Amino acid sequence: MKTAQPPHFVIVGGGIAGLAAAHRLVELSREREQPLRFTMLEASGRLGGTIGTEKRDGFLLELGPDSFISEKPWALALCRRIGLERELIGTRDEHRATFVVHKKKLEPLPEGFMLLAPTKFGPLLRSRLFSWPGKLRMGFDLLLPRAGQQADESLGAFVRRRLGREALERVAQPLVGGIYTADPDRLSLAATMPRFLQMERDQRSVIYAMWRASRKKPQEAKNASGARWSLFVTLRDGMQQLVDTLTARLSLGTVRHHCAVTAVKSVGENWQVDCEDGSVLQADGVVLATPAFQTAPILRALDAELAKQLSSIAYSSAATVSVAYRREQVPHPLNGFGFVVPRIENRAIIACTFSSVKYPGRTPEGYALLRAFVGGSLQEELFNLDDTEMEHVVRQELSQLLGVQTAPLFVRIARYPRSMPQYVVGHLRLIDEIERKIAAYPGLALAGSAYRGVGIADCVRGGEAAAEAVFGALNDRDGEGSLSL
Repeated sequence: MKTAQPPHFVIVGGGIAGLAAAHRLVELSREREQPLRFTMLEASGRLGGTIGTEKRDGFLLELGPDSFISEKPWALALCRRIGLERELIGTRDEHRATFVVHKKKLEPLPEGFMLLAPTKFGPLLRSRLFSWPGKLRMGFDLLLPRAGQQADESLGAFVRRRLGREALERVAQPLVGGIYTADPDRLSLAATMPRFLQMERDQRSVIYAMWRASRKKPQEAKNASGARWSLFVTLRDGMQQLVDTLTARLSLGTVRHHCAVTAVKSVGENWQVDCEDGSVLQADGVVLATPAFQTAPILRALDAELAKQLSSIAYSSAATVSVAYRREQVPHPLNGFGFVVPRIENRAIIACTFSSVKYPGRTPEGYALLRAFVGGSLQEELFNLDDTEMEHVVRQELSQLLGVQTAPLFVRIARYPRSMPQYVVGHLRLIDEIERKIAAYPGLALAGSAYRGVGIADCVRGGEAAAEAVFGALNDRDGEGSLSL
């Protein structure tokens, strides 16, 4: 009697979303006791996408994301399931301050200022970041009525409407710019900061709603059981530890590097994956965990309208510039996690993280590690500087803002072209349409930062959901509890 081959899945893209999808398939196989196999196709020579950690002379350099958000549970849960919980570390609570560049100086963000709005009036009134008219305008939020229902609104328009121009230009824009490298006047509030939209609808005043939320948190923390993490969490040996651990656990799969995909085609109830090198793979299900601009041409032959919608998702480019010094070379006390730079300051960097302060174990004793960010949608031209020019402008900024006058021990530049999807006004409506079209193709799923969240936790959630979708589609096709075995 001939034994049927286990079903075969193809995952295109080896970033964190693709890795999460592959790992979830392994878990599903074990949970359901249903054998399967998969092939991961990665166009580059390494896995992990924008995640990358390097060690150099006792320094630990994060070339891409340096952490994930603990409030979104999916990355934290994944770390626990793969045995990394003991390796998780939080930020240093004694240095939680964030600075904002204002008139060529670093001014502390007022205590209690939560992304868009203040929750404490004393620190706000004492702050030198805002003029007195600007502070008064923020207070008007307590009196303003709710806005009428509308399809979508830009984050910039929302902050301007509720809190005024200074709140937008001096805090919201640089803080949100550091997350999304985006123009707040094009960024969709509903797609990026939906809780603020909900605050206005539920409580009318954003300040009042955030004040109430801030009073609840200490009690919730007091009542919580188990480990409690800071907002930002990382791994002791860097974020690459997550990539390496996931890669080591892909026991049911094969990974092919330098294998770009050109097309995915429907062949009866199955799928055909065409590769640039001429090879062809047959699959029972396909997860496309590639950026939207790469996914679009892959699906063009299958669905031209879907490909057009995917192509409409814009991306920005950014670079990280890690700069190492002896601690005494940096006059600034480095008494915070770093600083953000408002666009109105007309400077050449978006933000700078004090990496040696934010997390332990990033430098040898007596040294400092700074990480500047260059580019983004508002300063795309700076991303295109060559390495010598980029190093020069970053060192010039660090000299003016932190007082550093001497040459660094080393500089490491990492570039990420078209790495950050832009969730412009109307983004959620577009994604709803894309998901409706994908639903017409059982066994095909999308994952990655282009859709419903740009962070690592969001990508983990999307990758796992995509794995469950293609696994479930095969079950639905062949009968509940069976995978064509």
